[in-house]
Amino acid sequence: MKPKHSILLVEDEEESAEMLTNFLEMNDYNVLTAYEGNRALEIIDEYAGEIHLAILDIMVPNVDGKEICKHIRRHPVLNDIPVIFLTAKDEEQDEIEGLELGADDYIPKPASLNLVKAHVESLLRRQNPQTANWLQYGDTYLDTDAKQLYVDNEEVELTSTEYTLIELLYQNPKRVYTRQEILEHITEEDQFVFDRTVDVHVKNLRLKMGDAGEVIKTYRGIGYGLNREIVKV
Repeated sequence: MKPKHSILLVEDEEESAEMLTNFLEMNDYNVLTAYEGNRALEIIDEYAGEIHLAILDIMVPNVDGKEICKHIRRHPVLNDIPVIFLTAKDEEQDEIEGLELGADDYIPKPASLNLVKAHVESLLRRQNPQTANWLQYGDTYLDTDAKQLYVDNEEVELTSTEYTLIELLYQNPKRVYTRQEILEHITEEDQFVFDRTVDVHVKNLRLKMGDAGEVIKTYRGIGYGLNREIVKV
């Protein structure tokens, strides 16, 4: 079965938002709907790794669509997703400004549901198929293609061993590993190690991740795994 695409829809007119949400869901899309800007930013923080496209009204309360578009373009996970402005602002200058902000498309209201769907399908077809593989836990994101870790949208510089260790934990969030299992995963046969090697790497990871380092939990008498209170698995 083809995996569903998830769409962030930001629209302050509830009736219009519900109609478009229902229509897109009937056409096998997941829709994350926000009626105002702050909620849109919360959804981005919570579901960034799952969003494939954004449809933004410009005139929404609290944080307008232009600022949300800027936020998306600065976001390490979402910066290359398609963004559509769907708005009643139909002056040519509005459209130019929207495109200059990084939007990929601009649809003036009123627009038919089928027209919006056609634009969505067109942009998703053109999207880079080599989309990064992201693992998100709390405020952290791991890009397993680029082998980069982000905390609060900022990249964390990791050594090769630190990345190998955290990738092991992120890809197996339900599992607790013994120190010996982790050691065998992160070291080469001819590499010298000492008893506390794993502890040192975990300590360094936590220091680099700051408060987000709580995602790595010490299981006394066993070893290390992800903190299930944070990752909710």
